[in-house]
Amino acid sequence: MSPQYTRFRHGNAQRLWTARGRRLAEEGLQKGLEHVLFEARKIVPLREGTLERSGRVVREGMNGAVVFDTVYAVRQHEELTWKHLPGRSAKYLEKPMNSEREVVLRLMQVSLRRWFRGG
Repeated sequence: MSPQYTRFRHGNAQRLWTARGRRLAEEGLQKGLEHVLFEARKIVPLREGTLERSGRVVREGMNGAVVFDTVYAVRQHEELTWKHLPGRSAKYLEKPMNSEREVVLRLMQVSLRRWFRGG
């Protein structure tokens, strides 16, 4: 079974970046992905902690993903009928991706604002 993951892509806009702008955008993307991972780890189903520890950020340039890499990650994410400890749930990656969207976008904007203003 494949790992459970979510991905941010910046698309073809990367051709417009200078080296500094691209570096700042990549840093913002990294911070946003790390935030999603942090929030997902709070609600990931927990028995021994293996699934929680398997979470990581994978980034290559301006593409990135949050990955939980166990053989049962996808099933745990999608199975809504399974019971979990209080505060833990299925959709452990989807929920923070949706609820933390504005925070992630702000994290990605911080460094770029200064660059766009010419600072």
